[in-house]
Amino acid sequence: MHRIFRRKSLDHLVGETSGPHQQLKRVLGPVHLTLLGVGAIIGAGIFSTVGTAASGGAEHLGAGPALVVSFILVAVACSFAALCYAEFAAMVPVSGSAYTYAYATLGELIAWIIGWDLILEYAVGNVAVAISWSDYFQSLLEGFGLHWPLWLGTDLRSALQAAHQATAATAAGLDPAALGAVVVRGVGALAAAPRVLGVPVVFNLPAVLIVVVITWVLVRGIHESARFNSAMVLLKLAIIGFFVVAGACYVRPANWTPFAPNGFGGISSAAAIIFFAYIGFDAVSTAAEEARNPQRDVPIGILASLIVCTVVYIIVALVLTGMVRWDQFSGVADPLAKAFADRGMNWAAGIISFGAVFATTSVLLVFQLGQPRILFSMARDGLLPPWAARVHPRYRTPHRMTILTGVFVAGFAAVTNINEVVELCNIGTLFAFVLVAAGVILLRRSDPARLRPFRTPLVPWVPWCAILSCGYLMAELPWVTWARFVIWLGVGLVFYYLYGCRHSRLNRPATARNQTLP
Repeated sequence: MHRIFRRKSLDHLVGETSGPHQQLKRVLGPVHLTLLGVGAIIGAGIFSTVGTAASGGAEHLGAGPALVVSFILVAVACSFAALCYAEFAAMVPVSGSAYTYAYATLGELIAWIIGWDLILEYAVGNVAVAISWSDYFQSLLEGFGLHWPLWLGTDLRSALQAAHQATAATAAGLDPAALGAVVVRGVGALAAAPRVLGVPVVFNLPAVLIVVVITWVLVRGIHESARFNSAMVLLKLAIIGFFVVAGACYVRPANWTPFAPNGFGGISSAAAIIFFAYIGFDAVSTAAEEARNPQRDVPIGILASLIVCTVVYIIVALVLTGMVRWDQFSGVADPLAKAFADRGMNWAAGIISFGAVFATTSVLLVFQLGQPRILFSMARDGLLPPWAARVHPRYRTPHRMTILTGVFVAGFAAVTNINEVVELCNIGTLFAFVLVAAGVILLRRSDPARLRPFRTPLVPWVPWCAILSCGYLMAELPWVTWARFVIWLGVGLVFYYLYGCRHSRLNRPATARNQTLP
């Protein structure tokens, strides 16, 4: 039993990165790392969820113009977890993020659990992002009068669900078109799809194509990937800047009254909705092994990206709720575009849709970058097959796991309904935050003399705030999400006991363990 709780020393973790066949290329500075964080954080959330958070819905209250307070509250909650990540990333500049930190503090079994769990945040989360990118891309084409074939722009499950809803509506004497555009698209996709042995061929081709492009960029090299991400981030920040500058001309201060129409209940409810608009800063820590000066630059990247995104979110929320009264966003999926479309400025709305495409592209790249590096670290520890720990001889990237991750994400994005994967991503991320915060507390007690280039302030209070805030949000998730999460972890534990526990490098003698992979 004691074997599953064995830990790797921090010196051993850092020493493993020096082998000639395992060393990644250190080329990233603080600006690149900050832009990686911004690229992961600012995505579809700012372009879609702010309207729902402001107006509320059938199941929750809206914050109204006090949405800016919701953004501040969420930023404070995320900063607790970010400070914990920053301490570990500076102390252990190794690929693997929370998995590596857990191995050093909580033991091998917990490390495996969190490594397996992080697949939910990165790979499964990217399935949802790829599907979202496809929707924005098709909407952008329609704005130019171009129409992507319906049967190549949705997944079979969504199409079948839409057909079922349409049939039920027809039987009840209702017009299926009244059920919304999603149902109309699904029915149209089934009607237009070719058939193979009677089975309609329906799949999400744009989602597959964008994942293929991102995977190719990531295999080519971390420096090329960082430059590509930087271009995407600067472009989407420019488009958000366009919204702020152009929209400020149409702000009416009367729309900010009442400021908090639903009181603190509305503010906290909105905070729960927009919490996941901040997820992504932890992706910076997965690139720690490719940072030039990780002890300094990774904490800068994590914290600076949070600060930049918080400022952007607050300004956008102020302008948006000043342009359009807060209760006019109910059921609106593209609130920023609506703010211009209501004034007949369809050209400006098109620019916003264009920005949404690039926003989700950068999110795809950063999360697609993070997942292979976590699997790479697990393979280097022997918990996954050794071929997964190979680095490309020319590009110095974990190319095998990058390609495998791309195949996984593209395959599921082609056929999966977005609603089936998004909540799994949420609970996986929160669980990772909880374990990292717990690791900071434990390591401060077990190894207080360890050199810490960056120290989380007010320990144990800051880590406990991270644990409690993330734990509360996990408790608010529906039981179905918890059931799927438990099943996922159960599958992972079976794999660990059948392979990982037997092949762990900690089973080997110290001399063999310190040898690098061939």
